Amino acid sequence: MLELRNVSYQPATAVAPVLCGVSLSLAVGRASLVAGRSGSGKTTLLEVISGLAEPSSGQVLWEGERLNGRQLRWLCGLVFQFPERHFLGLSVGQELKLGHRRLTAEEAQAALQLVGMEGLSLQQAPEQLSGGQQRRLALAVQLLRNPRVLLLDEPTAGLDWAVRGEILELLAVLSQERAVLVVTHEPELFGGVIDGGWRLARGQLEPLSALPTMAPTIATPQGNQP
Repeated sequence: MLELRNVSYQPATAVAPVLCGVSLSLAVGRASLVAGRSGSGKTTLLEVISGLAEPSSGQVLWEGERLNGRQLRWLCGLVFQFPERHFLGLSVGQELKLGHRRLTAEEAQAALQLVGMEGLSLQQAPEQLSGGQQRRLALAVQLLRNPRVLLLDEPTAGLDWAVRGEILELLAVLSQERAVLVVTHEPELFGGVIDGGWRLARGQLEPLSALPTMAPTIATPQGNQP
């Protein structure tokens, strides 16, 4: 279990803290959610959890042990909003091999299979993929690191309804073996997939008792339609 205990964060250039005494716990085998408006500090929260930003005060723990930034970076996998903007490889294969120089083609295809893209050509350019495929590729890159905590910043942003449904189904699968935290300004999209979480406002977390169910239904395969 990952825990934040009374974590605050104030950048050196800010006049007020972005996070104020934030506490939460994330359990393996469950997906949780933090909702909040744009600019509320959701991305900053992920950066603190993942070790990219050092809290001004408080503790981040894994299984009861306090971790430093380097340890958190090993523990967590972070997928940024619009991850396609951060791709560095000229091909899918190169993108998967970043940080994994000895990655074989078989291992790369196994990672793609985990995110539902088995058989995708490793020579294809990432920018030629659809928006949903680019999100899946970003997830595959992080899953190769075998993170115990997977952090997703607005994973459905900019996607149409059908592709959003595919990403939601994938999140349900990925959360079975790791702790997953999604941050979003549209919590209603995750109703029925994620059953609880928090709302971030004025630097503090408030529990969400339940998430509303997404109004548009996830598209069903044609073979299952009446």
